[in-house]
Amino acid sequence: MMVEQQIKLKLDQAFKPMHLQVENESHMHNVPKDSETHFKVVLVTHEFDDLNKVKQHQAVYQVLADELAGSVHALALHTYNPQTWQAAQGIPDSPNCLGGNGK
Repeated sequence: MMVEQQIKLKLDQAFKPMHLQVENESHMHNVPKDSETHFKVVLVTHEFDDLNKVKQHQAVYQVLADELAGSVHALALHTYNPQTWQAAQGIPDSPNCLGGNGK
């Protein structure tokens, strides 16, 4: 199973989200073609109703511990409960990577 699919499956099973978006952003970084090392996750779930952002992110890190200990180098998390999702002004863009080239 590809890493992106594995992330989607694990997050879907753990959080039963009302919205889940997983984007492989590896192409934006200095990695080999077809890498699966950098991801953006947008996760909206009632599981986050009583959790602050730190606790929300810790919950995701716990579910994806194997991936983070392995091939996943970076994970941009955008976590919301339904109320904060409705109030959100869109999903932030990920920053451009300097790729270690000194720019």
